[in-house]
Amino acid sequence: MDNVWNWFIPAKSTWLHDVNPAFKFVILMAIMLFLFFSRNAQQYILLFISFSTLLWTMSGFPIRKLVLLHIPIIISAISSAITLLLFGRGQEVLWQWGIMKISEESIASATLIGSKSVLIGIVSLILLLTTSPTLLLYSLMQQLRLPAKYVYAFMAGIRLIPIIIEEFHIRTQALNVRRMQLGKGFRSLFVRMKLYFIPLLAQSIRRAHRIGISMEAKQFQAKRTYYYVTKYSVNDVILLIYVSVSIIITFSFS
Repeated sequence: MDNVWNWFIPAKSTWLHDVNPAFKFVILMAIMLFLFFSRNAQQYILLFISFSTLLWTMSGFPIRKLVLLHIPIIISAISSAITLLLFGRGQEVLWQWGIMKISEESIASATLIGSKSVLIGIVSLILLLTTSPTLLLYSLMQQLRLPAKYVYAFMAGIRLIPIIIEEFHIRTQALNVRRMQLGKGFRSLFVRMKLYFIPLLAQSIRRAHRIGISMEAKQFQAKRTYYYVTKYSVNDVILLIYVSVSIIITFSFS
């Protein structure tokens, strides 16, 4: 698990990493919300150039990792576009075979949804690769006044993921030591779920109960001081200017 998390550590830090996490989250979420409702393909092209430049130059990650991280985005965009291309609606039919139909309208819709998926994926990568989850949660508490009990509960839940994965491996090894023979088919699938999920679920419930009692005993619902203090800086202004200029150029040429 440590190797997996280390894979997301940047090779170098840039000004984009020092932007206030809550401010960056609000700005990029606003961009994604705009992209979700927009239907202008020309705007997508200009924003793609702008945010791709920001990602590739300021993420601090080597080109090889960025290329690999783009693979699931491209696969998702292509699959969504192909589905809409073959099964979309339209009057100007260019090709049809059974329930599959390609029309001029479906081509336009597939291009739109494919480019939108790629662009939303790039914006998401900017947030993911340049923002520490811990600092983001602390910033949500300090700048956006999110209640501490929810934030710390979420942080505790994230910390439990490696523990659950480790328990899954331990459970697998224990079953192998006992030489449990699991067949094939739906019956074996049900038996496998029973052998894995019930013990893991019971352990998770017990652990969540202990964490809840501990948080209540430590007064996590009260006003607290913070070990990590997040503040606004000139880097926030740089990001705001960059995004504002990108939007102005996009609307000017589209």
